[in-house]
Amino acid sequence: MNERDPAVLIADLRADIRYHDHRYYVLADPELPDADYDDLRRRLLALEEAHPDLVTADSPSRRIGAPPSETFAPVTHRERMFSLDNAESPAEVTEWLARAERQLDRPAGSLVCELKIDGVAVSLTYERGFLTRAATRGDGATGENITANVRTIASVPLRLLGEPPAYMEVRGEVYLPLDEFDRLNARQAEADDRLYANARNAAAGSVRQKDPAVTASRNLAVWIYQVGYLEGGPALATHFETMEWLRGLGLRVHPGTATVTDVAAVTGYVERVRAERNDLPYQTDGVVIKVNGLAEQAELGSTARAPRWAIAYKFPAEERVTRLRGIEINIGRTGAATPFAVLEPVFVGGANVERATLHNEDEIHRKDVRVGDQVVVRRAGDVIPEVVGPVPSRRTGEEKKWSMPSDCPFCEAPIVRPDGEKVARCTRGLTCPSRLREWLFHFAGRGGMDIEGLGYKTVELLLSNGLIKGPADIFFLEPDDLLGFEGWGEVSVTNLMNGIDAARNRPIARLLVGLGIRHVGGTVARLLAREFGSIEALQQADEETLAAIEGIGPTIAESVAEWFAGEDNQDLVSRLAEGMVRFSDPDWGKGPEKTLQGVRLVLTGALESMSRDIARVAVEDRGGRLVSSVSKKTTALVAGASTGSKLAKAESLGVPVIDEATFLRLIERGPSVLDRGPAP
Repeated sequence: MNERDPAVLIADLRADIRYHDHRYYVLADPELPDADYDDLRRRLLALEEAHPDLVTADSPSRRIGAPPSETFAPVTHRERMFSLDNAESPAEVTEWLARAERQLDRPAGSLVCELKIDGVAVSLTYERGFLTRAATRGDGATGENITANVRTIASVPLRLLGEPPAYMEVRGEVYLPLDEFDRLNARQAEADDRLYANARNAAAGSVRQKDPAVTASRNLAVWIYQVGYLEGGPALATHFETMEWLRGLGLRVHPGTATVTDVAAVTGYVERVRAERNDLPYQTDGVVIKVNGLAEQAELGSTARAPRWAIAYKFPAEERVTRLRGIEINIGRTGAATPFAVLEPVFVGGANVERATLHNEDEIHRKDVRVGDQVVVRRAGDVIPEVVGPVPSRRTGEEKKWSMPSDCPFCEAPIVRPDGEKVARCTRGLTCPSRLREWLFHFAGRGGMDIEGLGYKTVELLLSNGLIKGPADIFFLEPDDLLGFEGWGEVSVTNLMNGIDAARNRPIARLLVGLGIRHVGGTVARLLAREFGSIEALQQADEETLAAIEGIGPTIAESVAEWFAGEDNQDLVSRLAEGMVRFSDPDWGKGPEKTLQGVRLVLTGALESMSRDIARVAVEDRGGRLVSSVSKKTTALVAGASTGSKLAKAESLGVPVIDEATFLRLIERGPSVLDRGPAP
């Protein structure tokens, strides 16, 4: 036999899966991201399907999880706790539904969509309304008794409301909210303890603590998603009806659960969740789709490991393992030397990734990341890919530790890390080509002067051909400077010239952000613009005057005063004035009335008339607040296009929901608009 022999491949895959099952289920310390583990299982299932004679009773494909740990007493579930089969496209959901309807020999009826929370599956037993036992899933048949720990979770009721059944097992997902995850890792770092790679791992470790007080300190939460076993209770016909009944008993059921009619509606639900998943206060890695009718569920039954009446639509993997080829540094506009990972290409978070951030030198050493390591790479939505950490068990001994280079790779100036700071910096100033390039890109970007047509490639073209040497030079460009370069015809040149002309008239807050003054972001720039009204007035303000402004403080005041005192910066300001850049706001002193004082708004989906940043400014300028999550204190939810789970939460809390047109009238007229509702 050789390495291509199916028996050898199957044996190797089984050994790998058993190893990772032990790390995940028993040690609560997984090495592989879910996507890589799922790949192992898929490969094993495909080989076993092609070679049924090689299937054995002890194959991991015939198991749901792993044997329970000996640390906790075993618990036998009254009904098995299954895993779910996965789909990764609407076509696979369509195929699953077609199989179900063939078995039923009739349409499956309505479907239910609910978020797939990335946590730890648990079973809660209630007898005559009292919580008597909590258990992990274990291998599906037998789990671990974690009752003492689960009783510390505030969202798990110890006694049900209303008229509970005589006996009931419900299934749910225990998870760690992301803000609690951040706090936990901060405490771990302070104590010099191991950091958790993600919130799911932290939740798994938390529910399996020997001391319930430790579990209690971590503020876990739960969502209930299913009845596992029931004695007594009302006659229930659908899964959705069951969830509403459980909600009435005081169990925490996700408000985003919805019934849909077909796969097209499933796809719409999936896309809404995917658009908002990174704004949620917990991790979700997909959507679970279920046949709604309980009679249909019973008729469809289950395979050895998964129900036929449900499937999980998995989002693109946000974590994968790949090799770290090298570590290089980039020099930003402030001179900060930021290390980044050069990776063997890997598909993660819906995109091919070859570069990932490593944050700073301290983080590299704290995580003990070495060149040549197998590393876990995370990419969540549009977030910049990052290296979570190494997989030490895969080291060969050839990996090399890394340290910050002593000289800048772009200008050869010394790289120095000031005492007490985490960031090392190039010491050359803006004559460093990398700093200058990054500054120009920032200046022309949306947060700064928002110059249409002046992106990264154009900045590179202008610099490499000596057409600009600083931000002010942009406003002296002529069409003939660009005509003749590849890809630059009359239309593209005219568009850039129009973009530059438009930038001349931006509010001075935009100019202040674009100048790249340290500590001056959008909020501080707006404060300075409101206070002084012009660049000339701001130039003349001393440090004491600046520090006296509410929201500024001594650190920002010192930074602003030092910047305007610099000779090179004074020359830059003079040249910007020669380039006809606006230096004052014509409506200064006529700020909008504080018509939204005390108003708290949440925005979900996209607005057609403005960006989120502009919406935030519009609300804050009028005394209101634009916050990220819905609560009972929310004045209204602004629903744009492609809304997500925030809409369902607002409706469940009775928070008013308004459309974009009503939001615009709210900005114009104030809260009285909410009494009239949306415009007809």
